[in-house]
Amino acid sequence: MQNATESGHLDRFALERLPPADQQPEFLFTLPELGYPQRLNCAVTLIDEAIAEGHGDRTAIIDDTGTWTYRQLSDWTNRIAGVLTARFGLVPGNRVLLRGTNSRMLAACWLATIKAGGIAVTTMPMLRATELTAIIEKGSIQFALCEHALLDDLEKARAETTSIGEVATWGDGDLEAKAQLESGHFSAADTHRDDVCLLAFTSGTTGAPKATMHFHRDVLAMADVVGRHLLHTSPADRYTGSPPLGFTFGLGALLVFPLRFRASTIMVGAPKPARLLDAVQDHGATCIFTAPTMYRTLAGLVDDYDLASLVRCVSAGEPLPVATFDLWRDKTGIALIDGIGATEMIHIFISAAGEQIRPGATGKPLPGYIACVLDDDNRPLPPGSSGRLAVKGPTGCRYLDDERQRIYAVAGWNVTGDRYHLDEDGYFWFEARADDMIVSSGYNISGPEVEAALLRHEAVIECAVVGVPDDERGNIVKAFVVACSQRRNDPTLARELQDFVKHSIAPYKYPRAVQFVDSLPKTPSGKIQRFRLRASTFRADTL
Repeated sequence: MQNATESGHLDRFALERLPPADQQPEFLFTLPELGYPQRLNCAVTLIDEAIAEGHGDRTAIIDDTGTWTYRQLSDWTNRIAGVLTARFGLVPGNRVLLRGTNSRMLAACWLATIKAGGIAVTTMPMLRATELTAIIEKGSIQFALCEHALLDDLEKARAETTSIGEVATWGDGDLEAKAQLESGHFSAADTHRDDVCLLAFTSGTTGAPKATMHFHRDVLAMADVVGRHLLHTSPADRYTGSPPLGFTFGLGALLVFPLRFRASTIMVGAPKPARLLDAVQDHGATCIFTAPTMYRTLAGLVDDYDLASLVRCVSAGEPLPVATFDLWRDKTGIALIDGIGATEMIHIFISAAGEQIRPGATGKPLPGYIACVLDDDNRPLPPGSSGRLAVKGPTGCRYLDDERQRIYAVAGWNVTGDRYHLDEDGYFWFEARADDMIVSSGYNISGPEVEAALLRHEAVIECAVVGVPDDERGNIVKAFVVACSQRRNDPTLARELQDFVKHSIAPYKYPRAVQFVDSLPKTPSGKIQRFRLRASTFRADTL
């Protein structure tokens, strides 16, 4: 790891908030391709070097409005970097919030931030003002680039905070006009390979946001492990999928991997099932990245599409049921590549492809990673055992100024919060989440966060939120609610509460099932016993 004096950051905010060395996991750099030079700006590797290699006229990004070559992407990246530095006053180490649906402009804004030496904080487009406020405060965000259609919640969050200065929007001509006044040439910031270049936010079981800190080398490492060794990405590939760039699964799959290997990406702004299949049929996509829930939906539509170009399909974000694996293979002839990743690890670290796939198993550690299951004393268990999944490799958990670092990084391992079984052949089989995180349709949803939103409704006295199994989504969010006496028998209250949550936090977090109860099970000390709610035989209608 770098000395502080080697950093290219003038703003030391991130550098000073890295976890102490003794609280970080062990990092392994066993693959020769992971030996990056000390002075490294990953945007240069992804764009400038591609053009220097002769790929300037190759298609880089296709979105809902058009196509950019690598040269055009570079031009827009440089111009936006000029806006950030010359107009906004960004210096290396400053944080830039990026808010938009997947598009050419969002990609250029991300690359421009990195190239200028900034730290990109790409947010999910569905987040509301309350969630954006927490991110802005945690990351002390100084600038923002936002798709105009999503500006309203950002402005509400900005009004509640004090750190954000300049904001520019695209889609209404604002950022586009500013960029046209800047040069298409920009000298990248002289950053170190261990300078933070992105903050990726995740939500823990308490609902309080955690910011994971990733370096320039980490961005390339996820490509050089997953993109190279698992997917064998080549310039002939065209990648598409549903995850937003604010999700590191999407950042890697739909931007970093294709650019690293001079391939193309097809970004679908509103990734509805038919739009993804259109991307395959109309643009010759070779690989889809999405969650198991989406594959079940897509399977019912594929007969109406020409998917001859499709070679690989990657499933992540939640465990892949065998039934979904079988359904997709029966419909397309393609075996789904399952994988487990984490925001803390930046991307997938256990998976299998081709003949190595065992339906129902997640797979084996990818090259560069090692993994095991731990007992309650943090000791690795032998094959044939079940325990807490632990992994180490070239990437790992670094929370920004957060005591929960001690929970995730244990005895040199990254402990993910999942329980797994390790079989005699070295395959890892998912058993359950070890905490209260609800994984639904590939999204991590914090139960306490949904509870907090429900409790803001005047009719709610008490509530508890848990995940319950669902054939389509893996799990759904279910709320047990104690309502005030005046509304207890009101048949409209369930829908009203769902709509209330949708307008308070990201809509995908709303409880799809609501059950009204007279009281919640509690311990003698007053703590809600959620395990009893999960085991309840009472089921509410799924809405």
